[in-house]
Amino acid sequence: MDTIVTRIEHAAKGEGTVTFMTGDEPVQLTWGELHQEAKAMAAALQTRGVNRGDHVAVLGPTTQKLVTAMQAVWLCGATLVVLPLPMRLGSLEEFTASTRNRIRLADSACVLVDSDLAPFLTTEEGDPAMYLLDDLVDSAENADDFVRPDYHRDDLFVLQFTSGSTSEPKGVQLPNHLVAANLDAIIDAAEVEMDNDVMVSWLPLYHDMGLVGFCILPMSAGLSLVLGAPQDFLGSPGRWMEWISNYGGTATAGPNFSYVLATRALNRSKETLDLSKLRIALNGAEPVDPASVRAFVEAGERHGLRPGAIFPAFGMAEVGIAGAFPTPMTGMQTDIVDAELLELEHRAVNVEPDHKNAREIVKLGQAVPGLQMRICDPQTGTELGDREVGELQIRGTSVTTGYYQRPEANAELFRGDWLCTGDLAYMADDQMVMCGRIKDLIIVGGRNVYPQDIERAVGELDGIRTGNVIAFSVEGRGGKESVAVVAETRTETPGELTDAIAQAVATSVGVPAKEIVLVKPGTLPKTSSGKLQRALCKELYIGQRLEVLS
Repeated sequence: MDTIVTRIEHAAKGEGTVTFMTGDEPVQLTWGELHQEAKAMAAALQTRGVNRGDHVAVLGPTTQKLVTAMQAVWLCGATLVVLPLPMRLGSLEEFTASTRNRIRLADSACVLVDSDLAPFLTTEEGDPAMYLLDDLVDSAENADDFVRPDYHRDDLFVLQFTSGSTSEPKGVQLPNHLVAANLDAIIDAAEVEMDNDVMVSWLPLYHDMGLVGFCILPMSAGLSLVLGAPQDFLGSPGRWMEWISNYGGTATAGPNFSYVLATRALNRSKETLDLSKLRIALNGAEPVDPASVRAFVEAGERHGLRPGAIFPAFGMAEVGIAGAFPTPMTGMQTDIVDAELLELEHRAVNVEPDHKNAREIVKLGQAVPGLQMRICDPQTGTELGDREVGELQIRGTSVTTGYYQRPEANAELFRGDWLCTGDLAYMADDQMVMCGRIKDLIIVGGRNVYPQDIERAVGELDGIRTGNVIAFSVEGRGGKESVAVVAETRTETPGELTDAIAQAVATSVGVPAKEIVLVKPGTLPKTSSGKLQRALCKELYIGQRLEVLS
């Protein structure tokens, strides 16, 4: 029977390698060598009572040990739950509480944890057993002691928690056959070349793009992978491009902000890199900014970067990861529409770039093989026509079976066999164009104002930290909504910056900002994968708990 594990076993016979970049020196193994280590660790887990069907939580930074443990969990026939690392949480107590909550929500049978993080997960009576990754490595059995269970296509392969950018994290159920279908779709839509492609990633393995797209895919297909950690990239963004150059990377991915950081690194670099082999630079997980993309292309051209390699895409945990892909090597394509008609009449009407209300939005391609997309009225469910804005709905071979033990959320998640994404989008020229999240929409004077437009405009101002601006609605007089903006800055002239923000908001969306709040760097609430938490920011604003700049 074709399962992810049988694919992993087949890939282990090939010549593909995985190179771990975290540490003093890169460590390279064949997938076959890692598979032998995973079998030995799986045998050790089996002696500790881990069986097929168990849910096993894993917590640790991106290392060889972590990836080996992940494969070992799958070899046992267990379900993997990768727990987020503390990125920008306000305190270690908050990290501990959120981690324990996920362990509980996942019904974890045990927790595999890195030694450095174990002190923050002290167990209490009734908690699942906790095993240190180092101990599992040291006590690993002989690979021949591993007892291979029967795997089934319906086994729950991954329980992937949502980022919690708009609500409490929910466990997305990803059965074996669903993940396999999405991997097949990625290989087809991205025109993966098994013998030539080299994948390069620093993405966190607790995020679906990093886990499914840049770990499970190469592990199960035998593709060569160069794998760093988020802290490696954030500590020195230029490393990402250096890895691509040094290892002949052909495919990589990151959210829009990471390309902004990479652009700065390329512009500062005095060395000449070789980015000529890169054919897929996937930009996803947050809104794609056309100006940022063009700046990245311009910075990369002297290093051989081909503009066609830009690959704006759409994905979400609820479909495995890949939702919509463009045709490889066609580059960024955009739609220029009348922003006023988009906001007032929910129609995407093309205009010239110099039109007074012109708004440029990036096209995100077509549904990957096995999936279908449609746009519907969020209230009535009526299917809409081309260039009409409504909720994006998806059905097909890799759509989740639902959220784990969340019947109320599941009732809202589906309309028949269609998954309700909660995203506002429209179709144009057979491509999907994303407008924003329904829950994040700010309605002012009958206009649909997209917070991303405000955040992008404010983020371009001197003194504002790019990617660290949040806009949301606040209730004004008579219950009417108005705009609030919270931005991180180190400015010594807050009054001048506040005036500049007010002007930027009025210019970008045509409505004034009722409240402008400047806060200390590093204090805006974000998910573990770096997404802005608008709902939580609004809650902190209302409760007067933001760390306001003096």
